[in-house]
Amino acid sequence: MLQDEIQDNIADGAAAVKNSIHENVWSSIAQFLGMGYSIGEGENAIRLTIGGVLLVIVSFVVASLLLRLIRSFITRKMEREDELKFISIFKFIRYFTYLIVIVLSLSASGINVTVLLTASAALLVGLGLALRELFQDVIGGIFIMVDKSLAVGDIIELNNKVGRVFEIKLRTTRAITRDDKVIIIPNHKFMTEVIYNYTQNHRTTREAVNVRVAYGSDTELVKKILLDCADKQNGVLKSPTPFVFFEDFGDSALFFGVYFFIHDSFVDPRIKSEMRFKIDKEFRENGIRIPFPQRDVHFFKPNT
Repeated sequence: MLQDEIQDNIADGAAAVKNSIHENVWSSIAQFLGMGYSIGEGENAIRLTIGGVLLVIVSFVVASLLLRLIRSFITRKMEREDELKFISIFKFIRYFTYLIVIVLSLSASGINVTVLLTASAALLVGLGLALRELFQDVIGGIFIMVDKSLAVGDIIELNNKVGRVFEIKLRTTRAITRDDKVIIIPNHKFMTEVIYNYTQNHRTTREAVNVRVAYGSDTELVKKILLDCADKQNGVLKSPTPFVFFEDFGDSALFFGVYFFIHDSFVDPRIKSEMRFKIDKEFRENGIRIPFPQRDVHFFKPNT
């Protein structure tokens, strides 16, 4: 009987301690977490509490850890270039995820998110209009990275400017021109404008040097000289082989074009310039003249 009484006393004491902890400690913690201040009055009032702020912070940290694990899991077997592209897209996804987490956390902590959204509707509309091109650039960057329509090292032409792409970001693409200047291209231009990609299919491109010779010139000799100059030119591929077109009969000249293939179209102006020097020298040595525009003027004396 004494032992049972002792056990009952112990149980009653434990229950009393438990109730005391619950009433004092947990109530104090709940009171502390419920501390805060209100913005506004009535039904539209927004109350910010310490518990709500802590909930947002914890949710933010947990979301960050999960996103980091997801990124590591997806990119662990990717090549370096594809990994960089995915990270750029993932940044946009991460910001969107953070926004959703914050909104859900505020809603779970008892804050009326609808009031916040309603109060900031005009601001959001104005901000959306102001950042319209920014969103277009971001979407354009995502499309570029996903469908691989552009890659680092590609040679592109935009507004009569040729450049080699050296960096693709989520909002802009950067290319260096032949005169060593950097073009910063908003990504939405790749969706709204015609842009030539010289190396989309392969690195080899076909180029041409056009020339005019005087009437009466030996056309077979002209053809031979043009092919010899192309064959001796550094940077011109042997296969596919260069070829010559007799393109037209002009007003004061015969039109020819020598066509050839090169591996790096970024330096084709230098190759074409060197070929023109060679062609001019060979023409002079072989007596082939490059004419200037001419007009014959005939005067008739009227009959009197």
